[in-house]
Amino acid sequence: MDLTALSNKLTAALAELHYGDQPTALYEPIRYIMALGGKRIRPLLTLLGAQLYTDALDVALKPALAVEVFHNFTLLHDDIMDQAPLRRGQPTVHEKWNPNVAILSGDVMLVRAYELLFDMPPALLAPMLRRFSQTAAEVCEGQQWDMNFETETEVSIDQYIDMIRLKTAVLLGFALELGARLGGGSEADAEHLRLFGEGIGVAFQLRDDLLDVYGDAATFGKRVGGDILSDKKTFLLLTAQTQANETQRAQLARHIGQPIADADAKVQAVRALYDELDIRPQTEARINHYFEDALQHLDRVSVPAARKEPLRHLALQLLERES
Repeated sequence: MDLTALSNKLTAALAELHYGDQPTALYEPIRYIMALGGKRIRPLLTLLGAQLYTDALDVALKPALAVEVFHNFTLLHDDIMDQAPLRRGQPTVHEKWNPNVAILSGDVMLVRAYELLFDMPPALLAPMLRRFSQTAAEVCEGQQWDMNFETETEVSIDQYIDMIRLKTAVLLGFALELGARLGGGSEADAEHLRLFGEGIGVAFQLRDDLLDVYGDAATFGKRVGGDILSDKKTFLLLTAQTQANETQRAQLARHIGQPIADADAKVQAVRALYDELDIRPQTEARINHYFEDALQHLDRVSVPAARKEPLRHLALQLLERES
C-alpha cells in the first residue's frame, strides 16, 4: 500500500473508534481532539514498519491507533501546561471546556490507548506493553525537562538534544519498532527502525527550530520568530550563547529575557546575531547529521530496498528533502 492508501485506512479506522458515551462531558472532548486531524505520522509509521514484512496489515491497525490516541493524549495535557489557546487552528480542549475536563478526558485516552494495544499476538503483548510504558514515561520526562529549561539559566546543547529526543523522537521510534515486531521483523531490525525513527524525530524538531527563525510565514503555519519572542531555549539560541563573544553575548542579553518593546525589532536583532555567528548553516549541518545517521539504520534493516521505499519517502517528506 502506498502512503495515501495507508493514510486513508488510518482515517477510516480512527473515525470508527468508540471511546465511550456517558458522561458526555468526558467523552465529547476526546472525539473533538481526535477529529482535529493532523498528519497521523506516528500510526502511519507503525503501519509502514509492519508493511516492511507483511501485506496483511490488520495485525498492526489497532496498535497503530493506540499510538495516535496516546499522542493526542499528550497534546491535550501539554496544551494545559502551555496554556495554549489553539490546537490545529481550533480552540484547545481546556479552552473549549475547562482544564479539569481536559485532564480527565486525557486520562481516559491513555486508558483507551492501552486497550487498543491489547489487540496483538500473545507472544508480543508483554514485551511491547513494557516498551510502550517505557516510551510513555520518556515522553513525560521530555516534557518535564522542557518545562525545567524555561527557568534554568544554564542548559547545554546536549541536554537540549536529549530533551527533544525524549519529548518528540522516542514515540516515532517506538511506532516503527512496534510495527516491525507486529509484522514479523526480528529484534535487530526493530532496533534499527527504532533508531531510524528517533534520528528522524530529532532532525525534524531541529528543522522546526530553524524554520521558526528563517521560515516563510506563509507556509510555516505559525508566526516566524515565535521562539525568539518567547525566549525559548532552542538549538539556535543555545549555540549562539555558547559561541558568542563578549560583545555579542551582551547584545543577546539585551533581548533575551527582557520585556518586549517591539516584537519585530527583537526578532530582527536576534536573527542578525544568528547570521553573524553562522547559526543557520550549523543547524542545517546538525539536521543533516541526524538525518544521515537515521538513514544508515534504515539501510541495515534486512528487507529489500523496494520495501523500504515508502518509509524513506515519508522521511524525505517530513524534512522536505528532494532525494
